[in-house]
Amino acid sequence: MSRIFITGSTDGLGLAAARTLISQGHDVVLHARSRERAAAIAETSATALGLVIGDLASAAETRSIAEQVNAIGRMDAVIHNAGIYLERSRGDTPEGHAKTLAVNLLAPYLLTAWITRPDRLIYLTSGMHRSGTSSLDDIDWKRRPWNASQAYSDSKLYIATLAAALARHWPDVLSNAVDPGWVPTKMGGAGAPDDLEMGHLTQTWLATSDDEAAKVSGGYWYHRQRREAAEEVTDVEFQDALLGRLAELTGVRLFAERG
Repeated sequence: MSRIFITGSTDGLGLAAARTLISQGHDVVLHARSRERAAAIAETSATALGLVIGDLASAAETRSIAEQVNAIGRMDAVIHNAGIYLERSRGDTPEGHAKTLAVNLLAPYLLTAWITRPDRLIYLTSGMHRSGTSSLDDIDWKRRPWNASQAYSDSKLYIATLAAALARHWPDVLSNAVDPGWVPTKMGGAGAPDDLEMGHLTQTWLATSDDEAAKVSGGYWYHRQRREAAEEVTDVEFQDALLGRLAELTGVRLFAERG
């Protein structure tokens, strides 16, 4: 059985994935943004290996999350599930970043750097990544007029690109991006047309399965099927440019050398 950490696992896809993995006998470490959020899943957390608390909008709290996870022990897989959708304004994190960027991209980047390296990494993206801009000039929305949908699309393009870059730099780790579809969660809304079950079963499968089909790296997945991602995702120059911008924004370099 595997030991898996799932960010944003108090509701939606993250909670569904956690319950599925626990029911299969895996050891799951849950994550809640606050103690109040943690209290809402007391029944599930009682059956989990552990629960860590921290707000991914804060780099300091993200560091604390990583330390809490590492104190539990090395994970076999990490599912970077947490994300936010259409923020009404840019927001302002403690470090001065746009909240959408901080939660959807900077936090998983930092957790990847700070959590003891697992065997498998899964990053949740979206079909909206195809509308993301390839310009990295104003990634933090300091000059552009705020556009919530574009900010979300950009963040999902960048996280899919990060997953592909990790597959290239860490050949001993299986790193994949998953598009769960437009599913009826709190984020997606009750009228979302996609299959909620398939929305979370792809990442649990990639995190634990011994099927040869699941033991690949650098893929972009939708409902257990590999799909073609936007061309930027697999563009090595774009990957390295993004890694450089993330290192500048966070002060943390994920790889000793880029290229």
